[in-house]
Amino acid sequence: MRCNNVSYKSEYSSWVINDNVRLTLDMQRSDGYNDLKWAIGLNRLMLKIPGLWPPDNQDSREPIKSKIRLLCSIILLLILAIPTFISLTRVWGDIILMVDNLIYSLPLMIAIFKICVIWYKQKALAPLIDMIATDWIKPKTKEERDVMLRLAKISRMIAICGWLLASFLTITFFTLPFFGVTTRHVTNLTDPGRPLAIQAYYFYDVSKSPQFELTVLAQGISMFTMGITYYAVDHFLGLLVLHVCGQMENLHIRLTHMERYKDFNAILKYNIQDHMRLIRSIEIIDDSFDLLLLGIMLYFGIVFCLLGFLIVNLLNDDGHLSFMQLVWAVAVTVCILLHMCLYCAVGETLVTQSEKIHSATYEYAWYTLDPKAAKNIVLIMLRARKTLRITAGKIFPMTMATFCSLLKTSTGYISVLLANQD
Repeated sequence: MRCNNVSYKSEYSSWVINDNVRLTLDMQRSDGYNDLKWAIGLNRLMLKIPGLWPPDNQDSREPIKSKIRLLCSIILLLILAIPTFISLTRVWGDIILMVDNLIYSLPLMIAIFKICVIWYKQKALAPLIDMIATDWIKPKTKEERDVMLRLAKISRMIAICGWLLASFLTITFFTLPFFGVTTRHVTNLTDPGRPLAIQAYYFYDVSKSPQFELTVLAQGISMFTMGITYYAVDHFLGLLVLHVCGQMENLHIRLTHMERYKDFNAILKYNIQDHMRLIRSIEIIDDSFDLLLLGIMLYFGIVFCLLGFLIVNLLNDDGHLSFMQLVWAVAVTVCILLHMCLYCAVGETLVTQSEKIHSATYEYAWYTLDPKAAKNIVLIMLRARKTLRITAGKIFPMTMATFCSLLKTSTGYISVLLANQD
């Protein structure tokens, strides 16, 4: 099938596909637009809520709406972040209350940091969204479509889990205080009246009605905004990387079975161009997210140490152990462990797919080809030698080995906190 100058326009973007390679395969052209909406619709919705999804250029009012949503998200986060940090200064010196505060204030800082990074990198990331749309709508074989659908299902499951987790956190924080139940360490210094969901200091009496109910409602809305922003950015990174992994797997299939195509030079040229496109995409992703991933690594190490310290302290605090506090601390610990593991697992998948491209080029039966054709394979061999990966601050590769090292180091620092308490 040959497709020349086929134009597609949608709510995501507009683009032109030029395909000059004539294939001998029977290609099945699926409804790519529906596949595209299914693959990225949930991630798109999650990023549109805080105003971080690149606005559609076809709608002149969309950029203004996006900026308004972004401003509202920042205001909602600051409504919760400022009282939380004021409370941190009031409890400074009491390690238990400080840990209780930092468990909530640090995610707020990271959420605000994520908003700033994605907003600043919005123009750089917009071409990647166009690339995803192009890949879904252009003609492809059933085998290639199945690969893309498989990885898109993983991305959707991650996004669904993010929705559920953000909703669960909001419901929990919104309902427990009304029943007088708290998951925090409550004292007269932090909560002179009825306990709030999050340790925060306000310049008015929050123990009276309706101030208490309105404050809890404001904290619940801010927590939902934080949860959506926090997980939406992470899932967007997962969407981008997993899509590139799917394209690399398709490239590996084409490199392994180039004998299917009549014009070897044409398909080899197409594969080289596709490989270069994927390399540039990973470079854009790494440049856009490297500082964010470095901050997340530091955040994970700090919060994991604090939670480990809090759990051990609760277990050793005879007679003062709160079952809700213990359950909540363990649940949050498992949550951030899985979240950090997700970053590294996605990075590990990218490394694996990159190495498969390298293996496919070296294992191809080049000695059966014409000398000029065999010589051209060297081009893709040279580029495939360097493993593609995403990094934290251009320093630490996001792989499972990095996750294990970070977990080991963070666990060691828990004993330091316990020693300082004694």
